[in-house]
Amino acid sequence: MTLLLTEQLVQWRRELHQHPELSNQEFATTRRLTRWLEQAGIRPLPLGLKTGVVAEIGHGEPLIALRADIDALPIEEATDRPWRSRQPGVMHACGHDIHSAVMLGVALQLKQQEATLPGRVRILFQPAEETFDGARQLIEAGALEGVKAIFGLHNAPDLPLGTLHSRAGAFYANVDRFVIRINGKGAHAARPHEGIDSIVIASHIVTALQTLPSRVFSSLETVVLSVTRFTAGNTWNVLPQSVELEGTVRTHHSGIRAQIPSRIQSLIQGIASGFGASAELAWTEGPPALINTPQWVDVALNVARQSGYHAEHAASPQMGGEDFAFYLQQVPGAFVSIGSASEFGLHHAAFDPDEALIAPAVDYFTQLAPRALQIVAAQS
Repeated sequence: MTLLLTEQLVQWRRELHQHPELSNQEFATTRRLTRWLEQAGIRPLPLGLKTGVVAEIGHGEPLIALRADIDALPIEEATDRPWRSRQPGVMHACGHDIHSAVMLGVALQLKQQEATLPGRVRILFQPAEETFDGARQLIEAGALEGVKAIFGLHNAPDLPLGTLHSRAGAFYANVDRFVIRINGKGAHAARPHEGIDSIVIASHIVTALQTLPSRVFSSLETVVLSVTRFTAGNTWNVLPQSVELEGTVRTHHSGIRAQIPSRIQSLIQGIASGFGASAELAWTEGPPALINTPQWVDVALNVARQSGYHAEHAASPQMGGEDFAFYLQQVPGAFVSIGSASEFGLHHAAFDPDEALIAPAVDYFTQLAPRALQIVAAQS
C-alpha cells in the first residue's frame, strides 16, 4: 500500500474518531463513509438502511463479503490525543473507527484491481455491533444475498502489532443478559425482623450464581457468569422492599447456553422462597457463539502468513461477543483478531490502538478477497 493511501486512511480514521456515534445513530458516520467511497468510484448498494453502508466492487460471480463495524460507545474519552473524541460522553473505545479505515483502504485497493478481480467483493460497514442488532439489520436488508463466504476482523489490544489470531470452530462466546428482581418486605433498619431482607437474599443469590460455572457445569467448559449491577434502596436506615441484579452469561457451548436460564430460575426461586421472598428472572438472548468455518480459517491464516503476519491457528477462545456470529449462521467464513498493542483494553476510556496496524491489515484483506473468490469459483 502506498504511503499516500496510508496517510489518507489514518486521516479518515482520526476524523471518525473525533466524531463517534452510538449504535443506530451513525448518521454522520454513514455520510462520511458514503462520500469517501463514492469519491473513489465505488458504488453503495440501495438497501434502504437507516445507518451503515454496503458497497460492492467487481463484476460477475462469485461473490464474497468483508465486514467492518462503525458504532461507538457511551464512554468519556480519557486520552490526550489531538484527535480525541469531540462528542461528550461518546468514544470509539472498541476500535470500530480502525476497522472502518481498514475496510475503506481495502475497498480503494480492490477498486484499482477491479478489472482483474475474479468476481465481486461486497464490503459491509455495519452499524450497531455494540447493541448486537446491526448484523441482523443487514441480513434482513439483503446484504448477504448471493454471498458465498464472509470475513471480518477485530483489533486485539493484548496482541502485538504484526500478530493475527483465529481458530476453527467456536472463537467468540455467545452473549446473554439477565435481570433478577428479588421482592422481599421493607422494614426499618433497626427492626429487620419485621421485614424480609431483600439485600441479604440478593447477596446469597450473587454468591450462589457462581456455583453454576464451577459446580453445575464441567470445569473443562468455558462458562462465565458475571453480576455487574446490584441496585437496592435509597437511604441508610430503611431495608428496601426489592433488589435488582443484572449481569451476563457467556459460553461457547450451545447445549450449556440452553440450560442456563432454567438453572438460574430454579436457583433464585429456591433461595428466595427459603427466606419467604420471591424472585423473578428476565432473560435477554444476544448473539450466539461465533463459529468459524475450518476451511476458511485455514485460508485466512495462510494468506496472513504470506502477507507477513505472525499467524496463530489455535488461538484461545474469547469470552467477548461479536454479532458477526449472525453472519456465520447464514454463510461460511472466518473472523480474525489483529494485534493493536494498546496499553488499555477494549471499552476502556484510555483505549488507544496503534494506527500502524491499518496498512498491513489493508494489504492482508486485499490479498484475502481475490484468493477467496478463486477458491469459491473452483468449488462451484
